[in-house]
Amino acid sequence: MKDRIETFLQFLLGERGVSANTVSAYRNDLSQFADYLAGATDGGTPLAMVDRERLAGYFLHLKERGYAPASVARKVAATKSFFHYLRRQGELSADPTDGLGTPEVKKTPPRSISADDVRLLFQQAQVRESPEATRDVAMLRGLYATGMRISEMVTLDVQDADLAEGTVEVAGRGGRSRLLPIDALTVRSLRAYLEKARPYLTRHDLAQTALFLNHRGQRLTRQGFWLIMKALVRDAGLTVLVTPHTLRHSFAAHRVGDGLALQQLQQLLGHASLSTTQIYAQTPPAAPVADHAARVPAPRPAPRGRQVVAA
Repeated sequence: MKDRIETFLQFLLGERGVSANTVSAYRNDLSQFADYLAGATDGGTPLAMVDRERLAGYFLHLKERGYAPASVARKVAATKSFFHYLRRQGELSADPTDGLGTPEVKKTPPRSISADDVRLLFQQAQVRESPEATRDVAMLRGLYATGMRISEMVTLDVQDADLAEGTVEVAGRGGRSRLLPIDALTVRSLRAYLEKARPYLTRHDLAQTALFLNHRGQRLTRQGFWLIMKALVRDAGLTVLVTPHTLRHSFAAHRVGDGLALQQLQQLLGHASLSTTQIYAQTPPAAPVADHAARVPAPRPAPRGRQVVAA
């Protein structure tokens, strides 16, 4: 069975173009299934003998071992995909997973922080007086003002921020670019960074195009921002879990609290499907940061090839 699993995984990787991370997860899931079948009887259970009853026993076994519903759902999906493949290849006369449903996974709202905690982070970033501190304020305000992903923020170049227009162009997933509005205070923070702090950080590399830089004048990485965030959270005395993605979730939760329509939030967040955005409809209403409430400029025509997203 191990050989069949590897052949299936190579098919996914080579012919279906499935990501290496997904293939790795499927390998673990199917290896666990193979181990279960091997231990079910003294001689193991041949694949041709696997039926709905034995599959149900395996999934019950996973639940009894305390696996989260999302993990069980993924293992079910891996098993179904494997048996579909074997049936198409003619290795099985019937597919025991036909008609087998996938466990329902109730999505919980992403973790966000309160408006007061956002304010504390802003205040903590402003305590120090240094080029790095000015950068940190601009980054935090930029993330919370736009809801962009941290991966999108660290790929920004200077030319992507149009302070005169109050927008920042973000290169999202799937090659989709969106033009996001930023409020006056965020514009002010970015201008202070560009005029006073960034020239110091680029003193050894004047040709650097990245918007946000580390202390060596190189493009800031996601890991670098995570270290900055952890230090600010600690120094601000926050006891809640705050990750680089938390400000994105907080932006979304607070905008829903403002009464923003989910379709508009979908555009701001760059979600390909509205179903992804709908998770925020479950978020309890929360008051936004006061200085962030009147931040959205009026919609205007987008430059060719780009989309202006207005809330």
